[in-house]
Amino acid sequence: MNSAPSSQPMNIIIACGGTGGHLFPGIAVAQQLRSMGHHPVLLISRKEVDAEASRKYGDLKFHTVPAIAKPPTFSLRMPRFLWQLFCTYRRCRAIIRQERADVVLGMGGFTSLPPVKAGYDMGLCTYVHDSNALPGKANRTTARWCTRVLVGLKEAIPYFPGIRCELTGTPVREELRHLPSPQEARARLNLPQDKPLILVTGGSQGARNLNSLLIDAAKADPAVHYLVIAGQQDFPRVQELAAGAENITVLGFCADMAAAYAAADGVIARAGASTLTELSLIGKATLLIPYPFAADDHQSHNARAFTTCGAAIMHRQADLTTEKVHHFVHHTVLDPAARRSMEEAMRTLSRPDAAQSIAQVITTTA
Repeated sequence: MNSAPSSQPMNIIIACGGTGGHLFPGIAVAQQLRSMGHHPVLLISRKEVDAEASRKYGDLKFHTVPAIAKPPTFSLRMPRFLWQLFCTYRRCRAIIRQERADVVLGMGGFTSLPPVKAGYDMGLCTYVHDSNALPGKANRTTARWCTRVLVGLKEAIPYFPGIRCELTGTPVREELRHLPSPQEARARLNLPQDKPLILVTGGSQGARNLNSLLIDAAKADPAVHYLVIAGQQDFPRVQELAAGAENITVLGFCADMAAAYAAADGVIARAGASTLTELSLIGKATLLIPYPFAADDHQSHNARAFTTCGAAIMHRQADLTTEKVHHFVHHTVLDPAARRSMEEAMRTLSRPDAAQSIAQVITTTA
């Protein structure tokens, strides 16, 4: 392995579309590579989240490829999935030739499989990044064709036997590295300055039951303000549930997550890898409620990686009660010593140089 990045500019394909958890880390790596003089090209899906990103980051180069979600193995949709996979593979080969790529990096999921396999078949060095403690089936399959596997958490390494892994961490979008003051953040979001504040973010998937329970808990805790990011689909229902409660602010979507994090004294969240990466960088006392229907229950594995070192508290959604929410708020977030201890433990899990680490690996081993 070389000890220094390549001094020659490299053309690097980064497959990162489909979800924000893949997209934003991919953009962070692309920005890092470009600052080093390389030429990144991002492969994204036709989903709206990807289209918005391509507009926001207009200084980066994007190509679209079909987003692929694997159906159950014995589903009648499997033949169509395999055909789409083949068509995407062929398109990726064409893009690799067009861009004269030297390296292919996949940021995870089935969107990464076709470009990585295409790069491997064309004799390129290939890489896949996995941000979860329990890697998904797609990444474990993709890893067969990789020069290296890059992981966000050390707990993932045993799931890639016989393949060289590098612990790099997971990149965080640049805007979360420069948070406003709590006072400025609350002013930007029109939140009270004189109450403790809990941020509740259930994510866009599967937040309905969690939102209902947290609204009930917030109503019974008027001395604390709750900022609930309900998700666009559940926003009207949650707003109606919170009607009349002056200590609850409900948003369908928050375009200023830097302000939301900065405003909060504590956080209640799902245990997706990108959320945990952001929380560890910022250092927030957190109650984790893993999404119970996540593939292979991987969010519970993520949460345990944080709870075992005291960086968070975890409750299963089925076991969550108003009393447990209030205990976290009043005995952790509002207890200065307990809160400080959890925040310090959170920060020990942060790898703020993740984008640089990934860039270093793929430009020294290719």
